[in-house]
Amino acid sequence: MAPAGRFGVHRRLLAMAPAPASDGAAHGSGSGSSSEAMRIMVGVLVTVIICTLLYCVYCWRWRKRNAIRRSLLDSLWPRSSSDLPLMDLASILAATDNFSKANKLGEGGFGPVYRGVLSGGSEIAVKRLSARSRQGAAEFRNEVELIAKLQHRNLVRLLGWCAERDEKLLVYEYLPNRSLDAFLFDPSKSAQLGWSTRHDVIRGIARGLLYLHEDSLLKVVHRDLKASNVLLDRKMSPKISDFGMAKIFEDDSDAINTGRVVGTYGYMAPEFALEGVFSVKSDVFSFGVLVLEILSGQRNGALYLEEHQQSLIQDAWKLWTEDRAAEFMDLSLGRSYSKDEAWRCYHVGLLCVQEDPEVRPTMSNVLLMLISDHMKLPDPAMPPLFTRLRKIPLSAMPLTTKTESTTSPQSINDVSITMIEPR
Repeated sequence: MAPAGRFGVHRRLLAMAPAPASDGAAHGSGSGSSSEAMRIMVGVLVTVIICTLLYCVYCWRWRKRNAIRRSLLDSLWPRSSSDLPLMDLASILAATDNFSKANKLGEGGFGPVYRGVLSGGSEIAVKRLSARSRQGAAEFRNEVELIAKLQHRNLVRLLGWCAERDEKLLVYEYLPNRSLDAFLFDPSKSAQLGWSTRHDVIRGIARGLLYLHEDSLLKVVHRDLKASNVLLDRKMSPKISDFGMAKIFEDDSDAINTGRVVGTYGYMAPEFALEGVFSVKSDVFSFGVLVLEILSGQRNGALYLEEHQQSLIQDAWKLWTEDRAAEFMDLSLGRSYSKDEAWRCYHVGLLCVQEDPEVRPTMSNVLLMLISDHMKLPDPAMPPLFTRLRKIPLSAMPLTTKTESTTSPQSINDVSITMIEPR
């Protein structure tokens, strides 16, 4: 073939062959694939790290929760064989029908309370620790340790306890009439508390407190005595309950200064509410408030303060000094009460709510004054005054009057709440 022909064929073949890809295009395509792969790998890695961290946090919380439960069981187990029976969860679930709403009796700072019936037919009341209660575990342990050692006819009887799985339960004797406040502050039921019953309730509470302060093996300050913590049995006899806030005096000291203030405002002694100092005289003050509530049928709280512009104990003092004590008595009693007994209870109540704890009587003297018809009583001094009312928006603070584990509302007014400030 001639050279010119060969060159023509070569030119035709070159023209038919595809053009090679440029170096830049090839490099760009490889770079894009690598970037996309890197993004996928980083995303997967971040997801794995986050899931691992969440799993570690879950495991840590689970181990911590179980460690606390084991510690609680270890600390309480020695008592179960001698002082207080350890009950199994299955029997309690069966007794309360798996904590059904139909068996729910109420709810407090500790948690809900349920009625139950054991296989033998005995009725019980079960307090179930609320998961929302930050102080619940400490209160649970405190109540088990205390009530296991306290036995008195005017103290509620603890039958057993249970700390199984995630449940912490206290099993009490069932008291069908529930708490004193359910009768005292309900106009439809207050008439069922005749004078004789009220007088017996006052003296029964006094005996229970005297046992706690002086007659038991331990010197115990209840720190949350109020109408809702006094239960009534079938015969309307009072039994002091709820020892979650109670404290033991382990030495001969008369008062303790604590950094935390616990209890319910309206019943708290001024030195405790303002300075954190509590003693047996703090319980005496609470008892005095309770006596005045039993006499009047009125609750010493923020609603009373808003309506009357002064507290119940101020009203009691004012009417006493003006010789108008009859006006303080509950209208549901009418005139069917012993004037001598009522006035003596009134007088003792005012002695208990004196501002200076040093001049308040001890519970032994209180009981002596209540049962003695001829004992001359000292004149009471003026109770603490809470006279300034300050309005605060509801959003500014929670609607509670109980510190620490608190459930009772301070106001049902949707505009403002009333804060009590000392003069």
